Amino acid sequence: MPPRPPAEIGAPLAEIETPALVIDLDLFERNLATMAEAVASSSVRLRPHAKAHKCPEIALRQMAMGAVGVCCQKVDEAEVFAAAGIPDILLTNEVVDPRKLRRLAALSQTARIGLCVDGPEQVARLATALEGMSARLDVLVEIDVGQGRCGLPVGPQLVDLARAIGAVPGLTFAGLQAYHGKAQHLRDPQARRAAIGHAVERARIAKSMLEGAGIPCPLVTGAGTGTFALELTSGLYTELQPGSYALMDADYARNAFDGPVFAHALTLHATVISTAVPGQAVLDVGYKGAAVDSGPPVPVSPSTEVLGMSDEHTLLRQPEGRPLAVGDRVILLPGHVDPTVNLHDWFVGVREGRVEALWPISARGAGL
Repeated sequence: MPPRPPAEIGAPLAEIETPALVIDLDLFERNLATMAEAVASSSVRLRPHAKAHKCPEIALRQMAMGAVGVCCQKVDEAEVFAAAGIPDILLTNEVVDPRKLRRLAALSQTARIGLCVDGPEQVARLATALEGMSARLDVLVEIDVGQGRCGLPVGPQLVDLARAIGAVPGLTFAGLQAYHGKAQHLRDPQARRAAIGHAVERARIAKSMLEGAGIPCPLVTGAGTGTFALELTSGLYTELQPGSYALMDADYARNAFDGPVFAHALTLHATVISTAVPGQAVLDVGYKGAAVDSGPPVPVSPSTEVLGMSDEHTLLRQPEGRPLAVGDRVILLPGHVDPTVNLHDWFVGVREGRVEALWPISARGAGL
């Protein structure tokens, strides 16, 4: 039985049950248009990362604005988006479980599917898992351009790995995954520019090595909301993977931007349920509704301070001048959009103070 939505179409804001993730549809649509306009004059393709929203309705709207498909991080996510009609999906991750690889092979019958590898062991697992199956998978070599997580160091082994991919029936070497995640939240634009300059240099060397060995490298993909303008103008990247730009969060609000600016379309709405302790107000949302890896959610209406959190509660300092009362609504910016979204079942889309849309977060919890 699907979970019940927290509101009804046409309801005023005050009737949204909390905690709820609320999207200002005007700001959301402006964000999509801003990104579409940024890439429109180039030949670089836009492939937004769907792990930021986990919502097929948002992915379809991104494609209507020119995106070629989406990125996912898990096989479960890819299955959800393929079922919703997204025709081109790239897993920006390594997959090694034979059952998951067979699921991807099956998925490739209805959508274009890609995934990443960073070593020969993964290619060998792919070859074994896909024996006897009719698979058509694009395989990218992930290179380490500064993230220090997954990714093959740029060197001669890159050529051997690309050749190994091409030797497996049903697999096509598609290019390079070159994502620098750590650069996205460097606060200073100059620091981000330097980090991406290094990433571009590594990716350019990798592409030259492949082409020097007679191996075409049609795709160099990566980038995020914090740096996409740099990869866009690099002359090297052919595809961009920003995700947070559609909704935004408090962590990105801490960046100084010198390029396109995206609005905070997503807010977390909560209700004061207690003011029994002097000087504080308690909200009906806690760790189970708001991720805190990038800090707690930030109260914006009213502007105040988070004193602490627990599983189902957030403690606020009472604002000066107008203390909060039981039943008052509080609007917060999520600290980190991706894991916060993963804690909810619905987006509530609002326009002019009323609920216009209810979008299920269908890939929520899709962790396999």
